[in-house]
Amino acid sequence: MSALIQEMSDKAQRLGIPLAVQLDLTYRCNERCVHCYLDHDDRGEMNTAEIKELLEQMAEAGVFFLTLSGGEIMMRRDFFEIVEHARRLSFCVKLKTNAVMIRRSEADRLQALALDAVQISVYSHRAEVHDAITKLPGSLKRTIAAVRLLVERGVKVIFANVLMRENFQDYPGVQALAAEVGAEYTIDPTITPMMDGDRSILNLNIERAQLQQVFRDASILGTSPEEFCVPPGGPPTADDAQKMLPCSASHTFCYVSPYGDVYPCVQFPLPTGNVRASRFIDIWKHSPQMMEVRSITLSDLPVCSTCAHGGGSCTRCPGLAYMEGNMRGPSSQDCEKSFVRTGVETAGMLIRREARSIDGLVQIRNSTAGPRSPQAAKRESLTPWWSAPVFLNQSECQSWAGTEPEEGGGCSPATREASA
Repeated sequence: MSALIQEMSDKAQRLGIPLAVQLDLTYRCNERCVHCYLDHDDRGEMNTAEIKELLEQMAEAGVFFLTLSGGEIMMRRDFFEIVEHARRLSFCVKLKTNAVMIRRSEADRLQALALDAVQISVYSHRAEVHDAITKLPGSLKRTIAAVRLLVERGVKVIFANVLMRENFQDYPGVQALAAEVGAEYTIDPTITPMMDGDRSILNLNIERAQLQQVFRDASILGTSPEEFCVPPGGPPTADDAQKMLPCSASHTFCYVSPYGDVYPCVQFPLPTGNVRASRFIDIWKHSPQMMEVRSITLSDLPVCSTCAHGGGSCTRCPGLAYMEGNMRGPSSQDCEKSFVRTGVETAGMLIRREARSIDGLVQIRNSTAGPRSPQAAKRESLTPWWSAPVFLNQSECQSWAGTEPEEGGGCSPATREASA
């Protein structure tokens, strides 16, 4: 991050300004990627007028960085009308696309819009691998043809390479292809759960040894593996923990779905309001859910605040933690990355290992998790437990809660909430 962008971000945070927003224009897509977390049906997308009005409200609220994504953004017939309106409002616009629908005329129009960047998903340099992931025959050929058209016109292109078991061995080839065509290259080694909480696609995640290889590849890290993988320095001090924020979600960034739902982040599916019912700025400033997320510092995370990785070697995502059941708990995926990166187990890993070794104990969910939505209940039914844990044995559960333990070892739902 440049010094200027950091200064803008710091000032936006102090002033409570939503500096950056990702707006998904549609969940519809011409590809069916095996790792996609979206439902591709159209369940009532905002129309052109609604999106233009939203963009105007965002500009008034102080949004500067605007990412337009999907689904496939070019599935919308009004795509260019929307982007042109965004540029008239002086947004710094980044697009995320598979580029399959970009031909010469589309490339010319994109060049004229003076975009910040176009991020394009490329999963392999081999068509048989890329097309198997997208489930669209010929997609790699069409995507790379579009990349060349954009680069020829001076449009900044970024390859986004999500790693999974099916394509892990190909990331050096994608990196080389990016260099050949004049594109930048980014890599993401994390498959995320579906928006409805279904975690079955996490089986696509790469193995630990493969992740370790990524974390020791200097061509990807931008620094030496020795510097990147240095062991953690220990938990932050209490004073520092009170000042440390989990991430930019709800502080300077938020996400808006094609249906107008506002969330702290695209990976943080906690509904905070809908722009069809409330103005964007009112949701940003006054939504109880947004304000709750905004209030959380590292000191409010019972497990993570005690972790040796809390000082900087952890990339904990509160959205991933939320999808595991508690936005104040650890994210098991990020715990895994921190461990692979440094060789030092996280506090979350140590607690889970201890829990597995204790027979006859049940977990009481931390009250800070908040009320459970139907989506959260589904997530819990699909995932291993996680929250800031309180363990009681069967008799202690009965004594503390005044009720019989649930069949299977838990306390009854009415008494499961407890303060840690």
